[in-house]
Amino acid sequence: MRTALVTGGGAGIGEATCHRLARDGMKVGVLGRRIENVNAVADAIIEAGGEAIAVKADVANREAVEQAVAQVRAAFGPITVLVNNAGVEEFTPFEQIDDAAWDHVLEVNLKGLYIVTQTVVPDMEAAGWGRIVNLTGLGAQIGAANMVHYTASKGGVMAITRSLAVELGRKGITVNAISPGLVLTPMAQRAIDANLLPFAYEQIVANYPIPRVGQPHEAAAAIAYFVSEDASFTTGQVIGVNGGSCP
Repeated sequence: MRTALVTGGGAGIGEATCHRLARDGMKVGVLGRRIENVNAVADAIIEAGGEAIAVKADVANREAVEQAVAQVRAAFGPITVLVNNAGVEEFTPFEQIDDAAWDHVLEVNLKGLYIVTQTVVPDMEAAGWGRIVNLTGLGAQIGAANMVHYTASKGGVMAITRSLAVELGRKGITVNAISPGLVLTPMAQRAIDANLLPFAYEQIVANYPIPRVGQPHEAAAAIAYFVSEDASFTTGQVIGVNGGSCP
């Protein structure tokens, strides 16, 4: 039985992914900054008959990440599946972005991915097998107003995905990404409620070829494919879970 670590596992796509991987027979480390959220997800998995452990860490804090990863290893053994889902998004016109906001978004979305992946990859190298799935975003592919710092970070995620795929492929490790459009997560709902999206929610959805909002379980299904044996010859790819809004 393989062990998976899902960052940002306490809500939204991360939560749905934890449940999906547990149903697929994996032991799951649920990592997040809010221990009450990750505890709730881990408890729900255990109640459903799966195996999970909740661990707390800020992904941009290397010491905290190392401690969390050590907890998962102690409970379930080496980690050979990693889903880098943790992230933050902010909606600010470009000229109003200050250095602190810029640094915060890139620290979590880009540096956090780097730290967690670097901490876990040795387990995969030792096993000669691994699956890494990163979360990028539609805005990084087509652009998004009032989100330059966010889209810059997610563009970096796509570059990391491709480069790591090239570097790690001969070690039996695949690295892929999904690029969600508007998926109804708690973070997205808060943005909708506060009218923070660059365009009206209804306008965004109406322009999708499949004119509706996505659901977290649909993103989790794409992630489940990438970590499966069926995807053993697929690496360096980005799948859009976005209603067809990007080629």
